[in-house]
Amino acid sequence: MRLRPSAAVLAAAVIAVAGPAVAAPVAQAEEGEPELVVSALPSAAPKPGEVYDKSVTLTNKGTAAVDGVTFRVRLTRGLDFPEQVKGCTYSTVKDQVRQAVCELDTVVEPGASVTTPVRFKALDKALMEAVEYGTSATGGAPGEGFDDSYRRLTLTADNTADLVAVGEEMEALAGGEQSVTATLRNDGPGWVQNQESDDLPGLLVQIPPGTVAIGVPKDCAPFGIDGPSGPQGTTGKPKYVCWPQDGTIDAGQSLAYTFMLKIEKSTQDTEGEIKASSVYGIAPAYDTNRANNTAMIGIDVPSDYEPGPSPSDSADGGSGNGGNGNAPEGQAAGGTGATASPSASASTGTTTGGSTGTTTGSTTGGNLASTGSDGTPLLAGAAAAAAVLGGGLVFAVRRRGAAKSA
Repeated sequence: MRLRPSAAVLAAAVIAVAGPAVAAPVAQAEEGEPELVVSALPSAAPKPGEVYDKSVTLTNKGTAAVDGVTFRVRLTRGLDFPEQVKGCTYSTVKDQVRQAVCELDTVVEPGASVTTPVRFKALDKALMEAVEYGTSATGGAPGEGFDDSYRRLTLTADNTADLVAVGEEMEALAGGEQSVTATLRNDGPGWVQNQESDDLPGLLVQIPPGTVAIGVPKDCAPFGIDGPSGPQGTTGKPKYVCWPQDGTIDAGQSLAYTFMLKIEKSTQDTEGEIKASSVYGIAPAYDTNRANNTAMIGIDVPSDYEPGPSPSDSADGGSGNGGNGNAPEGQAAGGTGATASPSASASTGTTTGGSTGTTTGSTTGGNLASTGSDGTPLLAGAAAAAAVLGGGLVFAVRRRGAAKSA
């Protein structure tokens, strides 16, 4: 039972007279506080071009009124706002996240509720998306975490993405070294960033028999029974899995992974299979075209190669070429020696044979000015999974999460 200040003082005085001489605290009135709670949006699987139009309810479960509410909505890059609404400020924040911050000029008394719409449309590249929406408990601008006032919805659009493996054939000499590039490409139409699990898009790379990987890209780890089995960049393993560290591959983007191989002296022509898949070797459900998921990387070793004159022969007046006839580096098709260090690169546009250019994707849909705000929480699930895989831990048990795999 709460006492009014005057009653509390009187009670303390009575206790002081009738009882022992002890200090009695004076009860003080508690100040009321608002506590806004936002209802959950229903899930959906919108088709490209379809508009999602639902409403949420904000209920004040606190003991004080809320005078004005700041309501925020954030959308991943496959979604956009169908139109701009008066009273809302629109921008694009980190990682191509679209944001609307709306000021609701309303008073929400304790126990009362208000409703507000949440509308967005699925773009042509929509696939694995997330929506953040809500406010703070007091009605002020929301923070970066999620609670009953500020929620997160993940959804999968009714769309596909076509992962493609692109191989490469190179020529090299037995006993020499040669680089070879394996490429993972997304032919779309959907972009890929897993929002619900750690089953990220990946490329399985079998090192050609008779060669040893002496240089491995930093984004590639040894592949065990059903997933990464060692630190990234580890050399000398027969099979690897490579994946983008942020778990993202845009429509039209290529990720090239270049390995440096040592060719054993007894090796003849050799090939290794590469496969567009996930980091756990399972073809994703959204990739319905499996015909282009595999390709080959190979080393062609000439069988009719004859060593040129030695440096001593040239010095004695022979017809040598300065001692370069036995250059151990090997030659790429076209006559260029391969001395590049292992690397991984990303590019947009069509890539064949392993592109090494680096180009960043651009935002599509909506002319929105940048504000520099942090949109990271939209990608918290995928980023955390990528960080775990990137740590080089041994995966003894495959955590399938909620990934939907074939």
